[in-house]
Amino acid sequence: MVRTVKEQEYAQRRNAILDMVQQLIYRQGYEQMTIQDIVGELKISKGAFYHYFASKQEVLEALLERMLDEVERRLIPIVEDPNLPALARFLYFFDAINRYKTDQKDLLFEIVRVWYADDNIIVRHKWRAVGLRRMAPLFSLLIRQGIKEGVVRVPYSEQLSSLVLSIATDLGDTLGELWLEFDAERGDMARVEEAIATYTAALERILGMVPNSLILTNAETLGAWFVSSRVRHSG
Repeated sequence: MVRTVKEQEYAQRRNAILDMVQQLIYRQGYEQMTIQDIVGELKISKGAFYHYFASKQEVLEALLERMLDEVERRLIPIVEDPNLPALARFLYFFDAINRYKTDQKDLLFEIVRVWYADDNIIVRHKWRAVGLRRMAPLFSLLIRQGIKEGVVRVPYSEQLSSLVLSIATDLGDTLGELWLEFDAERGDMARVEEAIATYTAALERILGMVPNSLILTNAETLGAWFVSSRVRHSG
């Protein structure tokens, strides 16, 4: 359906607010950012802001949705590439997600700090469901091709994609919590590596794949999150 001029203008103005929110999160963090900061930077009234967003929390949710849009745009060419064999698609799928996390690490660092707070648990579970619902159809295509090529050795079911992605999301949550309390001198990197190895082996077994077929994360991503970021954000 073609958007009307008003719909296009609404989307553009809404995105302009999100662009400014993203800049403010970079500069001062989500918790410190206020609605007054947003309207002050954009030189708009609070009434104009509330025309697009009901609250600061709603802005965060909209920003997360826009991030999901970008991840989806990166994944679609991979799952739809007719020239890629199944195993390569699996590897590129997770690599694309890792690259996005590295590219957006400064923004994600700030979001993780508030995301795992107790008062955000309901929103976190809501967005977990949203992410699974949007990513599952893409991952289903990988599973189907994997079965066809003999890389995935389990009967296909519509639920399998959601199950695998749910476990992968659990790994993301585990790594996020480890990041928040990470202490290299305490040997926490070993806990990180053990978590990744455990989840990877579990997914390979569920999919009936040969051991060491999957790479859920990589050294570059781990370095960005658990080494350089802790230096930047210590204290």
